[in-house]
Amino acid sequence: QVQLVESGGGLVQPGGSLRLSCAASGSIFSIRGMGWYRQAPGKQRELVAAITSTGSLNYADSVKGRFTITGDNAKKTVYLQMNSLKPEDTAVYYCKATVSSRIYWGQGTQVTVSS
Repeated sequence: QVQLVESGGGLVQPGGSLRLSCAASGSIFSIRGMGWYRQAPGKQRELVAAITSTGSLNYADSVKGRFTITGDNAKKTVYLQMNSLKPEDTAVYYCKATVSSRIYWGQGTQVTVSS
């Protein structure tokens, strides 16, 4: 089993910043990639940013230039630096990991952007 523990969510004003962290633990033999998804009320879960084990990056168009995903292989942790936050970024953010051929999800962390 693989466990994903997320942290860093919270309430921030428009234009502010937050950094999310996701630490993987458990039976990790080969992490192929990790990423962040988000789900706003009444909407489908969507990709925010992802990073593969080879360092390839993928961002949603809506966050390009504002969000940055990085990974620490030694710590099995992925980070999402979110700058210039907008009210439409409000959602529950979920960490996802692909380990060998299986997919794991974190429990989610709430990000609220409001004045």
